[in-house]
Amino acid sequence: MPKKSESRYIKNIKSAAKKLKSERGITQTQALDKISQDHGFENWRAFGAHIVDSEQANKPLPVPQLSLEFVNDPDVEFDESDFDDLEEDENREISTQAKEIVLSNLRALAKAGVEFSIFEPTATGLKKSILDATQPVRTHFELEGFHNYEFQGQGPDHKVMKVAYFANNDDFKKTTMSLYRPNTKKGDPRMWFRGLGEFVTAGDQIAIVIVDGSACLINLSVHDLKKDLDDHTSRLCELINQYNKKENEVFDELLEKLKELAKSPLENLRKGDTGVGFTVETRLGIEANSSKAPDYHGIEIKSGRSQTRTTLFAQVPDWTLSSCKKSAEILDKYGYARDDDFKLYCTVSTTRENTQGLRFIYDQSNDQVIEVHSSGEDVAVWTGKQLRERLKEKHSETVWIQAESVEINGVEHFQLLTAIHTKAPILSQLMPLIHAGIITMDHLIKRSGKTGRVSEKGPLFKINKKDLDLLFPEPVSYSLK
Repeated sequence: MPKKSESRYIKNIKSAAKKLKSERGITQTQALDKISQDHGFENWRAFGAHIVDSEQANKPLPVPQLSLEFVNDPDVEFDESDFDDLEEDENREISTQAKEIVLSNLRALAKAGVEFSIFEPTATGLKKSILDATQPVRTHFELEGFHNYEFQGQGPDHKVMKVAYFANNDDFKKTTMSLYRPNTKKGDPRMWFRGLGEFVTAGDQIAIVIVDGSACLINLSVHDLKKDLDDHTSRLCELINQYNKKENEVFDELLEKLKELAKSPLENLRKGDTGVGFTVETRLGIEANSSKAPDYHGIEIKSGRSQTRTTLFAQVPDWTLSSCKKSAEILDKYGYARDDDFKLYCTVSTTRENTQGLRFIYDQSNDQVIEVHSSGEDVAVWTGKQLRERLKEKHSETVWIQAESVEINGVEHFQLLTAIHTKAPILSQLMPLIHAGIITMDHLIKRSGKTGRVSEKGPLFKINKKDLDLLFPEPVSYSLK
């Protein structure tokens, strides 16, 4: 298991404690406690917890970049008071308490298996009745088959109107949503919800969930979704259940078939580790093949529960868009000598530049992640489409079947016990999580000193285990007996 990463501040404190330990002939624990007391804390446990909490509060949220693209368009007029609103928008910060509320609600939506996107209304936008349809929002609309701005013409004649709802715990208020591209040079996509100003204040974080062809808005800054979704009488719980009803139809059908198979032990149809999976799939009428496609109408069937790993997937850049055209070129430019080999082993994120001078930049307008060097050079490019497809391919909706082996008349049989249902990841949240630095990438490139050959084990896109619930719904276990 990889060692838990520590912040630079904690590492510095531990180094200072090590020095103090040597100077005073005390233990490392005593040295850490002494430093903690100098900072006003009882012991290192209390001080360390305070540091972690503070760093967590300052951690970026996977929420959208503030978007005020429309203010530069010639069709939007401004007076003096508008510039005051604009300055307020640009300087607004989310408080620590508000961050905690939003983060809790993001986890609740992901746990429920809901695709969603987020926008932040601004004082300027509320006054002008304009919202930029940012790339994460557009990606979400496309994933849900709701709307595609790419095929929409510019101007009022091409405006699309849809039904929308302001979703509260006790009621839903019906409204209308407009999706359009103005008659400006670029025609940047926009949207608006009639009566939005009565539902939100500037700076709130608003989730959009598409249910039965309508956009449902949930104010993540004011609700406690964890509590609301546990209350089966709440309208928000009803909304999420309605969203998941269609998604669960295929699984419900499969579950009933598995329960039928579990009524009696199944004779093993293949020797070895794959016996359970092969036997179950055969009894379900699924032919054995080498296809990567999921087994049962989009659901992967596996015969055991694998451990959740911190690596999400491996994916090389889009070399056609990248300045470097292969891994060896990245290694030659930014690698380092280590023993007899030449390596580039490092983590790349949006939050900080690493020791090799590499970091990520999220290009929201083009739906791309760009690796850049401190010299100003671009290194490599990954498209959002490429990364979402890889994530979906690697982590499809899965049923993990647990069975026990029983011998009947000298022949091995399997008694099906449980089915653990893990839903596919929330694809719309992949790029926001990369942008927030919650998902990072590891280079593992090496040129062997013996053979001169270059090997690449990555690039590996990773997430901390404690943040998996921002991307994956919660697994649900069902008894088959």
